[in-house]
Amino acid sequence: MPCLVLTVSDTRTRETDTSGQTIASLLEGAGHTVVARELVIDDPIKVAEAIRAHLGRKNVRAVITTGGTGVTSRDTTYEAVASMFDKQLDGFGELFRMLSYQQVGAAAMLSRACAGVVTGCVVFVLPGSEAAVRLGMEKLILPELGHVVRETSR
Repeated sequence: MPCLVLTVSDTRTRETDTSGQTIASLLEGAGHTVVARELVIDDPIKVAEAIRAHLGRKNVRAVITTGGTGVTSRDTTYEAVASMFDKQLDGFGELFRMLSYQQVGAAAMLSRACAGVVTGCVVFVLPGSEAAVRLGMEKLILPELGHVVRETSR
């Protein structure tokens, strides 16, 4: 599947973006295509603009974001992306937090990882930590990416 990888961060650069690189590497290792990899500051307007710029293009069927899902005042990715959803995939966030709880305990409740469909494109919103990205990709996204994209195309 052709994918956009979007890192949301006020502090990371392309060189220090290990989470975005992990997503891209895991996607490519599973046979998917990363058509673009971008980095934007944690600003809801910029996040929404970056996603909208790729919606409706046949060369992007999935968007995977990393960062901005916590509860600090600067964490606005959830608000920016969830407000765009035509359909929310509630099970993704629920399962992510369940799996995360097994690794980090009660701190998993602070994650606002989510997923949904925007204009026929599936969007996954992951936390910024590399461990969280790896968990979400390996346990949830990669096993179902082809299936969920096919379902959103019907």
